[in-house]
Amino acid sequence: MEIERKFLLKKLPDNLDQYPHHQIEQAYLSVNPVIRVRKEDDDYYLTYKGKGMMTREEYNLTLTEEAYYHLRAKADGHIISKKRYLIPLENPGFREGFPAPPADYALTIELDIFDEPFSPLTIAEVEFGSKEAAEAFVPPDWFWEDVTYSREYHNSYMAMMDFEGNT
Repeated sequence: MEIERKFLLKKLPDNLDQYPHHQIEQAYLSVNPVIRVRKEDDDYYLTYKGKGMMTREEYNLTLTEEAYYHLRAKADGHIISKKRYLIPLENPGFREGFPAPPADYALTIELDIFDEPFSPLTIAEVEFGSKEAAEAFVPPDWFWEDVTYSREYHNSYMAMMDFEGNT
């Protein structure tokens, strides 16, 4: 089960290059249901995502490089390319009344900086262990708008954009 929230940013964090990152390329074979192929550095995956915006089923299968490129050629829409930074978020904030996590509790911010034709878009995603934790999460000050429930910021929707606002 994938449980994540998505945010636009007020600004990029300082010293972004100090964090580990991955180069990601992904293409969509279907958007209903979401079936995606992804190249992450030198690893390849086929992913199925169920319905939902914040909470949904997700299954990943490993692919060979040959299988990835074979399936990518069959994809619809735009191929999405982005650099993903993995930024630790130690002692994340949660709204009052939510049980305090252990002192060493940390989350990971997955900060995506999109390449053309989607740049200068940047989106931060944070995954959680429960729906309750996701709903109680208080984002850091450098996050801006919560776009978790805005389909326009889901990669499967973006891949089908014609940049005239139509899909």
